[in-house]
Amino acid sequence: MKNFIHPILYIIALTACCIEIDISVPSFPNLIVHFNTTESLAQHTVSINFLGFFISALVAGPLADAYGRRPIMIIGNAILMIGAIGCVWAPTISTLLIARFVEGLGAATSAVVVFAMIAETYKGYKATQLIGLVNCVLTCLMAVSPIAGAYLNEAFGWRGSYATVAFICVISWVLLVLALPETLAIKRVLDLKVLFTNTKKLLESKIFMQTSIAPSLLYAAYLSFITSASFLYMGTFKLSMHLYALHQALIVAVFALVSLFSGTILKYIGSSKCVSLGISLSGAGTLAFLLASIVCPSVLLTTVTVSLFAIGFALIYPPIFTASLEFFPDIKGIATSLVMSKRAVIVVFATWTTGYFYNGTPRRVSVIMALTVFAALLTLIYSRKQKARPNI
Repeated sequence: MKNFIHPILYIIALTACCIEIDISVPSFPNLIVHFNTTESLAQHTVSINFLGFFISALVAGPLADAYGRRPIMIIGNAILMIGAIGCVWAPTISTLLIARFVEGLGAATSAVVVFAMIAETYKGYKATQLIGLVNCVLTCLMAVSPIAGAYLNEAFGWRGSYATVAFICVISWVLLVLALPETLAIKRVLDLKVLFTNTKKLLESKIFMQTSIAPSLLYAAYLSFITSASFLYMGTFKLSMHLYALHQALIVAVFALVSLFSGTILKYIGSSKCVSLGISLSGAGTLAFLLASIVCPSVLLTTVTVSLFAIGFALIYPPIFTASLEFFPDIKGIATSLVMSKRAVIVVFATWTTGYFYNGTPRRVSVIMALTVFAALLTLIYSRKQKARPNI
């Protein structure tokens, strides 16, 4: 029964924190008008969210190791729910930013603890397969999110998308209280000295750091594009909100489809070829987007090239992420915390930089995205040449 129930609960717990960005991005132009603010501050609703995510991710894993997965998940999702409700009723842009920060604090809990639960409940191919399945379902939801956000924004204004996230948070929290099991067999005493020692061990491990940083950089590149997409498609390319949502949904749907079959692809071609293919496609897509944005920027080329990047990203993510949690099996909670907090820092920097330098054209977005992607790919290529990782 757990093989059926557990993945559903994991997906439910991750749903709100995975759609909160994509569903809110279409409302950015209306948000700017309502609060009489700037494009940069609207994009910072994403950056501040990830700042809260970073802070919480540092402690969620160790707390879950000490007090159990279930209580930390319930508390964290309660914080997420409070932040989401705060976004709905925010009277000023400053209040909205604070609520988004609180939302990020809560969202980190599910992102850290769920993957730790997967890693300790499932092993090897099963774990990779489940991560691919979870990615597929969540990215399908993410694909629908911008379309839903566009319609919600049109029908109810910018608060509509935030109200939807808040409603999902309430339902999710109730279900977790009623049905989430405890998967941690042995709890550890929260010893700050041991925590420091284990964290230092992870930070000093080249294998762990190189393995875990590449997916984080690729995710940051993706969000750099997503946070600028509404301004780019509707402002620069003059698309309607609905057409913009369809283009963004197509990019995410491509990622979802590849994620759905990532386990099968991995089984038939192996981890090494899967990662090599992912490196080639994500690199080619990013380079093509960069060249297109300089030579002949267009809606079609933007969507096609970023979709190609998304295919490569989807191939790389499951095997690399799984491998990053297997090097230190006794401290997976701390390892997952460090992976997620590091990802949040990179995302904050990438999205803040994109918002700061955005000038209404795809060129600067493509440059920042290209720099981030190629840093990730160079990390992967270097580590594989050094034979730093098994089975990659």
